Amino acid sequence: MAARAPHGTNQPPKIIVKKIYIEGHGGHHGGAWKVAYADFVTAMMAFFLLLWILGATTEKQRKGIADYFAPTLIDTRTLGIGGAGPSGGDSLLSQSKLGPHTSKSPFQTIAAPVANSGGTETGNRAADKGKGREAMAAEDRKNFEAMRRHVLEQISGSATLSKLANHVHFVQTRDGMRIDLIDDADYSMFPLGTTALDAKAGSLISLIAGSIQGMANPIMIRGHTDSVPYGDPRAMNNWMLSSGRAEATRRQLALGGIPETRFERIEGVADREPMIEKDPADPRNRRVAITLLYRPGAFGQ
Repeated sequence: MAARAPHGTNQPPKIIVKKIYIEGHGGHHGGAWKVAYADFVTAMMAFFLLLWILGATTEKQRKGIADYFAPTLIDTRTLGIGGAGPSGGDSLLSQSKLGPHTSKSPFQTIAAPVANSGGTETGNRAADKGKGREAMAAEDRKNFEAMRRHVLEQISGSATLSKLANHVHFVQTRDGMRIDLIDDADYSMFPLGTTALDAKAGSLISLIAGSIQGMANPIMIRGHTDSVPYGDPRAMNNWMLSSGRAEATRRQLALGGIPETRFERIEGVADREPMIEKDPADPRNRRVAITLLYRPGAFGQ
């Protein structure tokens, strides 16, 4: 409101305009909080990405990722790190596809091969490595055959176990040497419907343990059953039975001196892989398969 002019004068009153500048109200309307919020969102994205990686990868793949960020050299081909696309995460002209199953890996390529040197052609180190794998595989096959002969000699030399000679089969597979311990109509390694090893079968598995104890090959054990069903599958079924028998076999091998680290896989497949396909109920379908796998690096995974 304008003030009244001073008495006795015609001069207009003075008007004073006061300007107040507001600077940020302590930063509430500034941009600092946006930077902090962006950092928070980035950290949360990294956290959830870490959780996804932990849940979607195997122990070997996680080890490969950890080694990639460590100041050491890693063997990406053995660890199986590679792209997920049809061309392994690289262009069609790239020569740096990694891993034995590049197109099946859930990862994008996160590492590149270390540059080779010392040869006249690029990649000569990979060729040497291939020769090493073949030599290792040949050594494994030689050891498998020696083990087979030793086990058969031990069985034939035992008055008790010689009666089980027809129940032991050796089969060379792409994974290694498989030892099938097979039932028939006259003898069962496990009493019907149980996972308790018969005494003779336990002795046979202990003999096998002694023969393979000095070898470095990983071991896979697979239990099989026939197709005879249970009365109440909720209490027990062939899946549980085959898995339990595989585990009982593993325990017997462990008691025979096989270290825990050598067991690669223990599984039961029920009646899904019958030996006698025309008669799934045939007692010969009841068996336990102990497979000596090729050592890592011989043929890869």
